[in-house]
Amino acid sequence: MKRLGILALSMLCLMANAAFGQTVDKYPSKPVKIIVPYAPGGATDIVARILADQLGKSLGQSFFVENKPGAFGIIAVEYMARSPADGYTLLIGNVSTNTISPIIYADKFKIDYAKDVAPITNVVDIPAFLVASTKNFDVKSVPELIAYAKKNPGQVRYGTVGPGSYPHYDMAYFAKRAGGLDLIALPNKSGASGVINDMLNGSTQVAFLNVASTASQIIAGNMRPLAVVNRARLPDYPDVPTMQELGFAGVGTIAWQALFAPGGTPKPLLQTIFTATVEAMKSQGVSEAFKKQSFIENPNASPDDARKWVAGEMDTWRKITSEVKIETE
Repeated sequence: MKRLGILALSMLCLMANAAFGQTVDKYPSKPVKIIVPYAPGGATDIVARILADQLGKSLGQSFFVENKPGAFGIIAVEYMARSPADGYTLLIGNVSTNTISPIIYADKFKIDYAKDVAPITNVVDIPAFLVASTKNFDVKSVPELIAYAKKNPGQVRYGTVGPGSYPHYDMAYFAKRAGGLDLIALPNKSGASGVINDMLNGSTQVAFLNVASTASQIIAGNMRPLAVVNRARLPDYPDVPTMQELGFAGVGTIAWQALFAPGGTPKPLLQTIFTATVEAMKSQGVSEAFKKQSFIENPNASPDDARKWVAGEMDTWRKITSEVKIETE
């Protein structure tokens, strides 16, 4: 009798595995929702829409974007994490929503972030500049900025998109690493466009801003790139050194954008979505669209590699947030 019970249980497991295999083979068999933790128009939204369009074309099923902004990304992340782990609700998150917020706002999350969120792959890296305003500010290099700040404590104002944002941490961490510079943060909740306006009118002198948002102002001579936050110099700006070349490795944020699924999503399904995403990124349309935005494609090797990579990113931000104390909202 006991042997019959074991046999029946084994048969049930085989049937379940077979049924799941068919589900993976047929994925997607209905529309797939990609959650974005911001309002339409920003970098994360752009990445999601480019990817959704190509996945829809290549997989023959509708992929659509749903924006759920607010609460430092917590609303969107929790919504995704609580959705069925069946591959039909995904999230495009970034360094803020999926590494910084789970650390500095850990008490606000009502999910077990490490258990309930599964990385699939990084999609793109977004390089940034440490830029200086040219309006009544004649600093032309990082060493000149450091020298000026030391000579004029409390006189250099830097732009951020809000307390606790990664540009805020980036500049505060730079100030610490450069010898404890006395720099003043000037938040602007209108986002990068607000910070740019502050730099144009001279109310702030420096900021970390992504390359795409500053390119036109650099061409116009309103801003000067002092350094690039990237793994290497950019082909379009060969004379702008990287932060690591200047002795500040680990300072500044490459604002990656990555794809996530609910925790508990079966590994074969994560692999299916991973493979489809990487193949979509190889298409000419996606590559051209990302290049136009100055986004650098940088997928992981596998979902397991993505999990390890995100864990490493969180370790980095635990270190930064422990060394630099910022009063957040």
